[in-house]
Amino acid sequence: MADVVIAGGGPAGRALARACARRGLETTLIDPAPGRRWRATYGSFADELPALPGTAVACAPSTTLAFGTRPHILDRRYLVLDNGGLRTWLDGGYDVVAGKVSGVDHGGQGSSVRLEDGRILATGLYVDASGVRLRGDRYEQTAFGAVLPAEDALRLVDDPDTAVFMDWRETESGFLYVLPLGDGTVLVEETSLARRPGLPLDVLAARLRARLKAVGLTSRGREERVRIVLDAPVPRRGRTVPFGTAAALVHPATGYSVATSIRLAETVADAVAAAWDRGPAAAASAAHRALWPSSARAVHGLRRHGLRALCGMPPELVPVFFDLFFTLPTALQRAFTSGREDVSGNAEAMSTLFRLSPWAVRKHLIGWRALRRSR
Repeated sequence: MADVVIAGGGPAGRALARACARRGLETTLIDPAPGRRWRATYGSFADELPALPGTAVACAPSTTLAFGTRPHILDRRYLVLDNGGLRTWLDGGYDVVAGKVSGVDHGGQGSSVRLEDGRILATGLYVDASGVRLRGDRYEQTAFGAVLPAEDALRLVDDPDTAVFMDWRETESGFLYVLPLGDGTVLVEETSLARRPGLPLDVLAARLRARLKAVGLTSRGREERVRIVLDAPVPRRGRTVPFGTAAALVHPATGYSVATSIRLAETVADAVAAAWDRGPAAAASAAHRALWPSSARAVHGLRRHGLRALCGMPPELVPVFFDLFFTLPTALQRAFTSGREDVSGNAEAMSTLFRLSPWAVRKHLIGWRALRRSR
């Protein structure tokens, strides 16, 4: 019988498995395809991540740039994670079982995890890190990207060593994301920040191909497709502990979650280990509390308000909004994008944006002006 069984072999699941194992908990990870490589590109601001070995970082671009209607150099380092190096760092100390969960039965002394092939794994604590399953009428971020040789990317950006966090200048309802990958290639991605439901990927693919064609390029290399649910609800407490995107750890207004999951893995493992002697139910409750303290719930609510405001804004005003956002002090930018439990920082960032906005933008942010008073 394992102490902890975690379903899901992505970065979130493996980060938590590593953290639990390092605290002496016998841990098993269930992965449908343990040998499959991670295909997604994971980027993050360096200040969101714990200390990583150099092998887990593929590229650290010299400059981070953003455009609303004009350029803004961001005072935050942006990193591209090396999937192989990150996975190697997260591996070890726990067992890996190939399979897919078909059901879970919770009892007083533990849980039984049923796999599709009929096997049953007994455990004290079951964690679902297999991803969010919500679809349909949800706010989503979608993107379609192509990997280009760095010399080709020069037709779109001035410097292939610059990370373009977002560029709103030439897209009517989305932005271009440009990321050097550290191997002589650059990911260029047409992105719809947030929409309900998400903008179809074929629309984004057509936009990107048109953009490339306009500068004499075609997409002949690896392509990347992204679809992220932004408004998953905060999960209810129960014997199953969700983690990663299954635990609504996706930032409602940016779509980022990997850095948050890697960082929170240590916090959740600490909570589980401290409560372990009190039984499975206590360990599950401790994990839920570590994931969603009242401060994180309050920030999540503020960010969901920001998501709705952005989605209700006419497309021509969105670049103006981001011009204002990227002129905020770095501390306030960081609070809104990365301060998951920083209630006052998030409220101040939002109320400051409201005060700085022209009326055309401000009328779509009604309600933000009260945030400073209510924090």
